[in-house]
Amino acid sequence: MPELPEVETTRRGIAPHLQGHRVTRLIVRDARLRWPIPEDLAIQIEDQTFTAVRRRAKYLLMDIGGGTLICHLGMSGSLRLVPAATPALKHEHVDIELDSGLTLRYTDPRRFGAMLWQRAGEVHPLLASLGPEPLSEEFDGARLYQLSRRRSMAVKPFIMDNAVVVGVGNIYATEALFAAGIDPRREAGRISWARYDLLAGEIRKVLARAIESGGTTLRDFIGGDGKPGYFQQELFVYGRGGQLCKVCGTTLSECRLGQRSTVFCRRCQR
Repeated sequence: MPELPEVETTRRGIAPHLQGHRVTRLIVRDARLRWPIPEDLAIQIEDQTFTAVRRRAKYLLMDIGGGTLICHLGMSGSLRLVPAATPALKHEHVDIELDSGLTLRYTDPRRFGAMLWQRAGEVHPLLASLGPEPLSEEFDGARLYQLSRRRSMAVKPFIMDNAVVVGVGNIYATEALFAAGIDPRREAGRISWARYDLLAGEIRKVLARAIESGGTTLRDFIGGDGKPGYFQQELFVYGRGGQLCKVCGTTLSECRLGQRSTVFCRRCQR
């Protein structure tokens, strides 16, 4: 599943080609995504000009006309820019044709993504209860410490909770916990303020590095500029169960937390 850095990479890739450009036509080949594409979406965006392309958690927010087009890439979705005359292939469900001659094309083999509409002045229910962005000033170790008190759940699923902080998915939670030296199985409520302060810093660092590297290429993800990400070359633990720790040489262990595979080092993480 594309995570926050992949979504941010896509945002940076498509924003210069959308902002200031007018939608000439919307083509919906298959509206059956996770939620049906609104039937009146063409009325909302055709002949309107994109004014901004933002990101909130893993949602892309494209401001246009009287509202915002909300896009989520789901498990296998991607957005890319192609010449308007490019024939559509299987699983290429939506085209947004622009006055520049380019088309923003949405592809989603599994159709777990979403393309929804938010009217100006409203907040879509999917965005209403989200926690702070991990790279913002609102997120820090004090927040993690305060929200974790009396919580018996493991720390990894705790920091993956979007009400605590948004966008810390499986890959980057695994990597940040390793960098902070924290065992992902530890109870969230039994971790000190100092260790949470360290963890918050490592979450920011790992996400910032991944964004600058273009994200992590897994399965079907391709950035909005057509270029894949390369952060996977820097992974210390994610997907490396049974291999040797790059720091101490111990064989990395693997378990399941919150129905997610979790790799960690028994020596480096406590």
